[in-house]
Amino acid sequence: MNDEPSTRVRLDLGYDGSSFSGWARQADRRTVQGELEAALGTLLRGRGEPPRLVVAGRTDAGVHARGQVAHVDLDGAQWGRLGRIGAGAEPAATLARKLNGLAGRAGDVRVHRAAVAAAGFDARFSAVWRRYEYRIADSLAVRDPLARTATVWLPRPLDAEAMQAAARSLAGPGLADWAAYCRPREGSTTIRDLQSFSWARDADGVLVARLQADAFCHSMVRALVGACVAVGEGALGPDDPLALRDAGERTSAFKVMPAKGLVLTEVGYPSDAELALRAEQTRGLRVLE
Repeated sequence: MNDEPSTRVRLDLGYDGSSFSGWARQADRRTVQGELEAALGTLLRGRGEPPRLVVAGRTDAGVHARGQVAHVDLDGAQWGRLGRIGAGAEPAATLARKLNGLAGRAGDVRVHRAAVAAAGFDARFSAVWRRYEYRIADSLAVRDPLARTATVWLPRPLDAEAMQAAARSLAGPGLADWAAYCRPREGSTTIRDLQSFSWARDADGVLVARLQADAFCHSMVRALVGACVAVGEGALGPDDPLALRDAGERTSAFKVMPAKGLVLTEVGYPSDAELALRAEQTRGLRVLE
């Protein structure tokens, strides 16, 4: 048995979610976690149990990531293996290079950086916020075929000002129950702090939603975008999405938007000195006062 202490490594990565069945490992489907853990198993074969990844945000099938964060714990034998094969490079840098050579061959997943994590770091529980973007090309926007895998095309014009008004009414301050916008999961809370939500057109006229929250529950971003699209079409008024949230029940007043337009852009963490405390706080169940 290897009694050496383990080393926690932070991985910053991105992926095109088009051909993945989400982040989470599944026995019979290609997933981001499955692809990376298979690469870890190959790289560290014969040196204990293959390590498992912990991720900041478990994305659904078809959702992309530019700024995903994960961590992996490596025991002494595994860490030593990276040191021996790295030709003098830092073991964490060797890990990133080897993962990209194994899991990244298809070009749709890439580890941007790997580094020894600060004490107390947990990719999931230490995070203080997650940021997402959602892109829609309506009939007023330029439709770039090269961006089609991460942009939803709609055939009609949308009222960007009305959508922005709806988004502004939903954002902050503090915790709220988002059950109307979340697909329920047993044992999970729907209480979240939606810290910011905005809509704006980019240089090509594409509508870009930007959202930040302490965390998002299942399907929450795509549901929020769907409610704003209903506002942009005139099917809902700018005040209706907030009223629907406060009603607290799932509704058919809007459609949940497709996964392909959604990108996890960044995950935020506190200072190194506050990482462990933040992780402890996050593990507690959120409740409304």
